[in-house]
Amino acid sequence: MSLDLSVIRSQFPSLSRPAIFFDNPGGTQIAKQSLDRINKYLLENNANHEGAFATSIASDAVLDEAHRAMADFYNAASPEEIIFGANMTTLTLHMSRSISRMWNAGDEIVVTRLDHDANVTPWILAAEDRGCKITWVDFDVEDGTLKLDQLQNAIERKPRFLAVGYASNSLGTINPVEKIIKMARDAGTMVYVDAVQYAAHGPIDVQQLDCDFLVSSAYKFFGTHSGILYGKKAILEDLFAYKVRPATDKLPGKFETGTQNHEGIAGVLGALEYFEWLGEQFGGDQADGLIENGYSGRRLSFKKAMSAVRAYEFELSRALLEVLQSIPNLTLYGLSDVRRLDERVATFSFTLKGQSPRSVAKKLAQKDIYVWDGNYYAINVTERLGLEQSGGMVRVGAAHYNTLDEVKKLKDALLAIA
Repeated sequence: MSLDLSVIRSQFPSLSRPAIFFDNPGGTQIAKQSLDRINKYLLENNANHEGAFATSIASDAVLDEAHRAMADFYNAASPEEIIFGANMTTLTLHMSRSISRMWNAGDEIVVTRLDHDANVTPWILAAEDRGCKITWVDFDVEDGTLKLDQLQNAIERKPRFLAVGYASNSLGTINPVEKIIKMARDAGTMVYVDAVQYAAHGPIDVQQLDCDFLVSSAYKFFGTHSGILYGKKAILEDLFAYKVRPATDKLPGKFETGTQNHEGIAGVLGALEYFEWLGEQFGGDQADGLIENGYSGRRLSFKKAMSAVRAYEFELSRALLEVLQSIPNLTLYGLSDVRRLDERVATFSFTLKGQSPRSVAKKLAQKDIYVWDGNYYAINVTERLGLEQSGGMVRVGAAHYNTLDEVKKLKDALLAIA
């Protein structure tokens, strides 16, 4: 069953505004179910952790359910493998301190130039502290894909750690993470996956991937400003945790330091309830193959939802690609072959000759079309493309609530600007 955009858009109160939201890679609009969860939590369950009274007990029940739901979304083996935090960047900086305690001077740490800096600099800083060597893996500037031959050469040296992105927040490239993780696993290399850009666009299965860690942020998939880390239970249990003395040694609380953003976590649960609804309403065409792969219950609903989203976003990607290739004086960066849409999400970055990215973004904003400009914290990408000093790129990113009519309006606006 194809997505009914009128029904889907009705789940997002902000979409009633006269604006076109193509700023989604920087943060999506919030689903009604997430808002409802936030309000319900603050009005009915607002309390601190592990109290003997009713609101605290109810609060803990919401937080426990959020862990279970997120485990189902990632297809993790246990809710104990789910760690909530302020955002991906903060979680990664926190975890880098614990993970790097296992490193020795001279160990090799691998990062890529295609990644958001939140999955680069925390590991560089940790490596400097431990006297480790950093190895960079480049990307092809022609098509924005990771240079797997360079990665293979790095992996053959059996590095201690690899940080890699699921999808580029700048160029939209989807990395072949399952293949990459297999390469790393054979070398005994620990893998940390940044899935922030991918999580809103397709299904995730951490058990199938066999990654050691994977992290995303809920405000990129229609929820609140919260980060969610998956880590293999055995690794999390062995890791040293930086925490205050009364804090628990049990998972997941071992790494959830201080009082968490409870209403934010409730909002994550609401976003996941939106996906569950989406899968039941529009994921029927995806069910048979997913059931054969062993998914059931809420996990099946999530995979149906994300498979349906992925299928619809192929249409958006194709339309956006056609539009951007039709605009005079526009240079598109990253994959531009319509036959390779399965290797990207619907995120496109470009420049217009003679116009700064900020000026283009401002002109689009005047037409109520919201896009990002700059480097989007993927500074290694803009530096590698030689664009950092000239203001980076304009970024257009679609989500499954965007329409083909909105893409046409973007085309009209860009033609007028160009």
